[in-house]
This record gives sequence, structure tokens and C-alpha cells, in this order.
Amino acid sequence: MSTVSTASGNRPASVWANRTYSKMFAAYAMASFGEWFDAFAIEILVAYRWHADPFMIALIPVMMALPGILLGSFAGVIADRWKKVNLMLIADAAETVLTVLLLFVPGMYWLLPLLALRAAMGVFRVPAHQALTRQVVHENQLLKATSYNGLVNQFSKIAGPLLGAVALTVFSPQLCILVNAVTRLLSCVLLFTLRHIDQNEAVERKSYGGHSDDEGEKQGFVRSWKQRWGALLQRRMLLSSFLVNMSVMLVILMIDFQFPTLYREIAPHNESLLGWVLSATGVGAVITILLLNRLGRVRYGLGIGGGVALVGAAFGFMGLLVPGSPDIWSIALGFVIGIGNGLFIVTYNYVLQKETPEGMTGRIFGIQNMSASTLMVAAPLIGGVLIHGWGVSMAFLLLGAVVLAIGIACLVFQAALWPSKQAATLSQEMREVSG
Repeated sequence: MSTVSTASGNRPASVWANRTYSKMFAAYAMASFGEWFDAFAIEILVAYRWHADPFMIALIPVMMALPGILLGSFAGVIADRWKKVNLMLIADAAETVLTVLLLFVPGMYWLLPLLALRAAMGVFRVPAHQALTRQVVHENQLLKATSYNGLVNQFSKIAGPLLGAVALTVFSPQLCILVNAVTRLLSCVLLFTLRHIDQNEAVERKSYGGHSDDEGEKQGFVRSWKQRWGALLQRRMLLSSFLVNMSVMLVILMIDFQFPTLYREIAPHNESLLGWVLSATGVGAVITILLLNRLGRVRYGLGIGGGVALVGAAFGFMGLLVPGSPDIWSIALGFVIGIGNGLFIVTYNYVLQKETPEGMTGRIFGIQNMSASTLMVAAPLIGGVLIHGWGVSMAFLLLGAVVLAIGIACLVFQAALWPSKQAATLSQEMREVSG
């Protein structure tokens, strides 16, 4: 029996009538909330409680990226060929155990390898989640599913750091880490109820005119790996979006994990301010996504270029903040970063989902994850060196200016990067997200 209820023909009445997607969404929502709660606690623990050096803080994203480089090359292929629910379930279960172990780490030298092991699970979970979403959601509601996933991640970015900031005034960072372990366990329970959906997945692909993966599964492993690169390189909009994303990530990752270092200087006696800034980022992203749904139209170039420009401008202005600057400036800049993130993330993820050939979604997202992991090894270390040489404020100012320049270039040359003849718009489908 199909997991999607229909109103007429093969068109589903509502994405929420899709029981498989609804359970996946609930599991993703709980895991996402715990992840942001956890991330904020680790940042406070390392920067404020352990007073770690900026270079040691830069090692956190490096250790989290190494598994992506070592395992990410074939993770997307595995996600397309193996049972996706099982991959997600195993990953969540392992992350639950590893998160509990984080409660007992005495310092950075124990924290870093545990974070690396936990990140290794996400290397397989992310492409599996994206590929399964593509399979169980109707083509006309794919943007709905993508946007709802983006919304829950941004809502989690609001609630996680905000509640974490409140909790830290009474409890310890370890309690916030425990919250992530509990939410991840609840995610496991929900995914366990989906362990028998193989037959439903086959029905969905047949109903929507998709192609069976049987032929793909007979292909060699290396051949499948080569095919995903071919799909990316031969499609202009996919390649342009991917290259812009990698360029922006290269710069942003130099300083993204140094927010605790920046705010340790700006507000040395206010640990909770960083939580308010992160929450403001989530608020900006949520509002932007909802406005996109209401307006119903944005070009690829405008969404990606405009979002990148806003993020770069806000990063640069953060470099101008000094000790004693009103907290409202930090919160306002966090809000602008959220607006840019919301505009960029929804557009970019939609490009990957919409422009990727059928049956290749997991492999394309595997390329994305592997490439991002590669950047995470070099970029944060370079950022740590720059901060030692320039100071954290100057690093934010200059690197923010570089990101702003990339965003402006995308806006100016969008006709070449995303040809107007094919430059898809998030029109009727985007409007349906809020319908």
C-alpha cells in the first residue's frame, strides 16, 4: 500500500498525508533540535569553560570533516544502493551512544576524536535522508518537503541555542549535551517504525513515473561513483551552484567556528549572548523562508547571490564590533545572517533536488558532503592562523568582505551562471509550500 494519499490521479492531497515523510520529518526535527542544543553547549564549554586557544577551536571542524573525506567518496553511492532507512537508523543509534560518551570527556584531546566518530555517522545519514525524501515524496511536492526540512532546521537553530542559553544560566553544558542524546534516541525510535518501507518506496517510484534502481544496482561501484560526477559536470545550473557554494564555504569556514572566540572578546562575561545571536540567525532564516513561500518566486541567481551577499556583509560588520558594543547590534547582525542563509539554503538545496537526474540524488549530495568535508580540513586551520596574525575582528571584517564580493559577482553574472532559458523559478511549487 502506498504511503501517499491522493486527491486526484497520482497527485497527493497533502505532503503530510504521506505517512513515511511525516515520520521522517518528525525524526529529523527532533534530531535537528538536539544537534543545535548540543553544538551551542560544546562551543561554550570549549571557549568559556576550558578557555581553548583559537587554533584548538579550529581543530573541531577539522576533526568533524575528516570522516567525510575518508568515507564520503562512496557514501552517496551507498545511500542510493542500500536500504536508506537502515542507514539512517544505524547512524542515529551510533550518534546517541557517542553523544552520551561526550558527557565524560575531560578535555580537548578526548573531545576531538569523539566528535570525529560522531561526524562519521552523519556522512551516511545525510545523503540517505535526501535520497529517501526524493523517493517517497511526489515530484510536485518535492519543494514542499525540502522547504519544510529547511524550516525545521532553522526553527531548531532558534530554539536550541535560545533554550541552551537559558539552561546554561542554571545548569551545565553537559545537560545540553544530554538533551541531544535523548532527542537522537527518539529519532531512532521513529525511524525504527519505518524499517519495512522498501515495498512502499518501489510503489512511489512507479507511481510518479520514475525509474527503478535495479539497473543501477547492477552497475559496478566505481562506475556509479563516476556517473555522479558526470551528472554534476554536464549540468550548467548544478555545476554553477556547486562551485559558488564551495567558494563561499571555503571562506566562511575559516571563521564560522570562531564565533566563540569573537564573542569571548566582545562579551567576555556574557556567555548567553552567543546563544541569542544564533537564535536571531534562526529567526531571520525562518522569516525569509516563509516570505519566499508567500511571494512564490525567486530566481536561482537572486536567491544564491543575494543570500551570499547578505551573509558576507553581516560577517564583515561583526568584525567592527568592540567590547561594550550594544548587544542589539550582535543580535541584529545575526538576524541578517539568517535572512541570507534562508535565501541561499532553500534555493541551493532546491537546485540540487530539482536539477539532479532521477536516481542520482544521493550521489549528488554525497559529492556535496565530501567536498564540504574536504574544505573543512584546510579552511578552519587557515582561519586559526589568520586570527593569530590579524586578530579575530580583522579576520571577520576581511573575510566577510570576500564573501560579499562573491555574492555581488553572482548577482551581476547570474545570466551566465544560471541561463535564463533554463533558470528555473520557485514559482507555483514554492507557493504551494504554504498552501
